[in-house]
Amino acid sequence: MSRDVTSNILKLYVIKISKWLMITVPIVFLFYRENGLGTRDLFLLKAVYSFAIVVMEIPSGYFGDVWGRKTSLVIGSVLGAVGFGLYCVSTGFWGFLVCEVVLGVGQSFISGSDSALLYDTLQEGGQGEAYLKEEGRLVSIGNYAEAVAAPIGVALAALSLRTPFYFQALVAFSAVPASLLLFEPKRRKITSKGNVTQVFQIIRYALTRNTGLKWSIIYSSVIGTATLTMAWLIQPYFVFLAVPLALYGLFLPALNLTTGSVSMHAWKVEKSLGRDRTVLFIAVAIASIYLALSFFSTLWAVGLLFLFYTVRGVATPVLRNYINASTPSEIRATVLSIRSLIIRLAFVVIGPFLGWYADRSGMPATLFAGGLVFLVAGVWSGLQLVKETTGHSVQPFLAEENT
Repeated sequence: MSRDVTSNILKLYVIKISKWLMITVPIVFLFYRENGLGTRDLFLLKAVYSFAIVVMEIPSGYFGDVWGRKTSLVIGSVLGAVGFGLYCVSTGFWGFLVCEVVLGVGQSFISGSDSALLYDTLQEGGQGEAYLKEEGRLVSIGNYAEAVAAPIGVALAALSLRTPFYFQALVAFSAVPASLLLFEPKRRKITSKGNVTQVFQIIRYALTRNTGLKWSIIYSSVIGTATLTMAWLIQPYFVFLAVPLALYGLFLPALNLTTGSVSMHAWKVEKSLGRDRTVLFIAVAIASIYLALSFFSTLWAVGLLFLFYTVRGVATPVLRNYINASTPSEIRATVLSIRSLIIRLAFVVIGPFLGWYADRSGMPATLFAGGLVFLVAGVWSGLQLVKETTGHSVQPFLAEENT
């Protein structure tokens, strides 16, 4: 592997840290409340963020496949810095909505292209089998960054709830020089640039022709939706439990450290259990913890959240690897974007409903309802994935361009 391409991994670490060192996350719900917003508004804003990603997810993934993953990552990094810069001066629901749109579009240009560039970087160096380990490390670094961010955010919030956003803008900007210094690894490329119909051909290939890839995407999307939803339910749940603000800076980083530590060893878990048992374990565990949380109203319930974040640490790199292993290199970013699109689209539907339901019926009922939905969807899609054989060769997408 050439020195320049090898350096991509380090730069991807910097980009990952800039996106996960989220100083604002531990206090964002409190920040919204200070500005007159409620739980419903929290989920509406995050649904708008997800909708912005939904609109741009596949176009940005296709952009990365055609014009380069580096270019896509540069655009995403710049928009991330701009979005948090706008947050520093915005007030009220509509001002925050504009910020979320900019951040959502920026995230869509990073989503898919980062993992695709990592996978092809390793493939070029003959180290494709190391992807799961490297992806696990990236997830770990991201969660470690999020863990470090939590106490920093809480400490800065002691000055004012807006102060963390000033520092967040600087953190987001750090991804810009890192992305500019990336190098494109060698890979098969789509040459018919700007062919919109080709996007639909890729979607058809991923969701109909390659059935192993199809169920990997659907199952991973269900689990991804469940973990994303929980990430935004935690702060309202802490309010329900009457957790003191000072403990936010203890619990939130500890949860992310748990995910980060487990992600580094996710490949060992998958190797020990095997694909089929790993798939079913993740689905049942995620949903069961949702249901269990609905029955607790004391601080002891935080222990269940640690179990949830442990399972999340296994799920993220393992399921991403399943998709990459079934995807031709020339459409990798687009395919990963399809998965992200499904997750965000599902959250656009589920998020506002759960926010409204939480304000109306309380957190226990909300968690119970979410647990039932994710249990049925997770087990069903998991069983479909288990039926698919592993180890088959991936047919190049480019062979279908003229069909």
